[in-house]
Amino acid sequence: MRVFSRVLSFLVFAAGAAIAPCANEPATAGKPNIVFILSDDHSIQTIGAYGARLSEFCRQQNVTPNMDRLAAAGALFPNSFCCNSLCSPSRASILTGLHSGANGVTNLGQPVRQGVWVYPAAVRDAGYQTAIIGKWHLGNTPANTDYWRLFPGQGNYWNPSVLGPNGEEKLAGYATDLLTDLGLAWLKRRDKSRPFMLEVHHKAPHRPWEPPSRYYRWLADVAIPEPPTLFDDYAGRGTPAHAQKMEIGRDMTLGADLKVDSPGKGRPEAEFQAAYGPRNEAFRKAGLQGEALTRWKYQEYMKDYLRCVKAVDDSVGRILDYLKAEGLEENTVVIYAADQGFYNGEHGWFDKRWIYEESIHMPLIVRWPGVAKPGSRPDALVQNIDYAATFVEMAGGKTPDGLHGRSLVPILRGEPPPDWRTSLYYHYYDPGHGVTKHYGVRTGRFTLVNFYPVGEWELYDNEKDPQQLRSVYAESAYARTVADLKAELERLQRQYESNFDPRAADKPAGGKRRKSAKQKSSSAIPHDRQGTRGL
Repeated sequence: MRVFSRVLSFLVFAAGAAIAPCANEPATAGKPNIVFILSDDHSIQTIGAYGARLSEFCRQQNVTPNMDRLAAAGALFPNSFCCNSLCSPSRASILTGLHSGANGVTNLGQPVRQGVWVYPAAVRDAGYQTAIIGKWHLGNTPANTDYWRLFPGQGNYWNPSVLGPNGEEKLAGYATDLLTDLGLAWLKRRDKSRPFMLEVHHKAPHRPWEPPSRYYRWLADVAIPEPPTLFDDYAGRGTPAHAQKMEIGRDMTLGADLKVDSPGKGRPEAEFQAAYGPRNEAFRKAGLQGEALTRWKYQEYMKDYLRCVKAVDDSVGRILDYLKAEGLEENTVVIYAADQGFYNGEHGWFDKRWIYEESIHMPLIVRWPGVAKPGSRPDALVQNIDYAATFVEMAGGKTPDGLHGRSLVPILRGEPPPDWRTSLYYHYYDPGHGVTKHYGVRTGRFTLVNFYPVGEWELYDNEKDPQQLRSVYAESAYARTVADLKAELERLQRQYESNFDPRAADKPAGGKRRKSAKQKSSSAIPHDRQGTRGL
């Protein structure tokens, strides 16, 4: 593993060096600095400013005070979505401005397709010094930044390793804090004559939800509000919802997930046992079963999840405080986002993957002094494919033709384009957690989804049924809506999927089709030769 890591680091270094700007490039005046903080699996439900199900509880418990102050000073996007709710695919879409089928990353750990444009290179070309620190999870895809310290694979919560130009380095401590330390250290030694883009990509609050020791006892005596659908029976949904393997009661483990009799992986064991030992002993004596066990699991899962979120919020606060102390606050754009949404017990679930609301929603908060109106909530439908073009426009750089995403800068300025999209495309390719592969379309009101391996469709009226408890696909009153959405879905697939075959759209897994020669070749076409820009 160490040999592979060093080889990977050399390849990353070589690829980055090949496109590095001239060392004598003059400073670019008047451009904003950019800080992009990305977390993993952070739901909008657990951010106070979002006003979602758990938001009031989070405000009361002071879970996200720094994210909340970021939102108060900038723009919060209530209709921000991902195009494939899985870590690597979402990160690849952020990086490339393309849907999964075009950038080549449909599953975990895959590299971006060779030759595909990525935004860090364009930001560097615009005169910025750049750094990325933390979770990458994109195989041997180069960082294309001046400075990088990347987790190999998923990375560890405690004592993580990072890869850089000199190989693998072992760090001591808690990952969220360490990544923040590295980011602030880079800011302190940067070239102060040039604008910068710093990216801090956290592992938290990804499973197995390992909090820092300072929060081991926080929330211990607090009851987390239960979602009304914790014991959903999926009666209003099709086969896929019944076949999944992501239920808190049935699939969440007592060991790694809930830390009952679980050996630590680098965490401070004495502090852990002092906090969790009495809890675990009380649990063993209680002998919980059925709904009582599910409720216990939910409470303990959510406490650790929120403890991890709290640590990420601490990181946001440290970065905001540094910018203010150094006089950088007014000329620095700060973006907070997550790579997708997450289930916090809704429908009895944890994890993500679905086109359903809790999974596809992702937080996006942007503070841009003098541009984004403080406390604004742009209602445009935006997606993670939009980030790349946004970063490059902020930097005054250039994007290639053919990106699927569009810059959010006009929306941040309060001037949304009249031709902004009214629908979003989604495609999930990975059958992990028993979630059936599917694609679909999300509009301002409706979600239409095709679970194509089993030949089942679902339609949800999100206005009348915001918890998406009952599919209305087969109801006659929605027949016209189904027809219109299917036509829109096919249009989006023709635009975003280079190998889309409309003849196979309704075929279940049993009816396999062989790709034509044209389809085989088109799937390998670099993105700058396919598709159109936006909608």
